[in-house]
Amino acid sequence: MSGGGRAFTARSMCSLCLTVRTGGGVALMTAPRTGEAGRQGNSVGEYLCADLACSLYVRGRKRSAAEGDFEESLSRDEKIARIRGNLTAFLDKVIR
Repeated sequence: MSGGGRAFTARSMCSLCLTVRTGGGVALMTAPRTGEAGRQGNSVGEYLCADLACSLYVRGRKRSAAEGDFEESLSRDEKIARIRGNLTAFLDKVIR
């Protein structure tokens, strides 16, 4: 397609820090489940920042190319609490 059309870039969101990333910045990360479920080959997965820099994004030390598109009203401390909760939820899925 040529001329004046708006180019769309694929965007994905990290399940832990909820940062929106472009250009493959989010990847599926999997972990085997513990116990019998893991021995049977079961695993759980989440889409995470491919560079594993969630902590830096949440604290504003690193910026996503898509950052200006979405504004949050949460404070930095609230974002940190949210990422901890999301990580705990993922780990709970692994050990269940």
